[in-house]
Amino acid sequence: MKVKRTHHHLSESKLKRINEYSQRLKEQLDMPRIPVSAASESLIDFCNNTRDPLVPSVWGATDRQDDPFAPIGNKFLCCNIM
Repeated sequence: MKVKRTHHHLSESKLKRINEYSQRLKEQLDMPRIPVSAASESLIDFCNNTRDPLVPSVWGATDRQDDPFAPIGNKFLCCNIM
């Protein structure tokens, strides 16, 4: 009798996992989707219209005040080694 109870418990837990997985799949089906062509067009537009200081060959030199990657006004740049 104990073997049947354990088997029954495993079946219930397996059914619960399957139902949870099914619910997650249903939620993913409801997510809004766009075609790859529209997503790639949006990405290309963003890249063409957003200035990137790391690509000066395309956008030209960036002023130090506008460059978020420029070193902060220290006269001496050094590296501490521990």
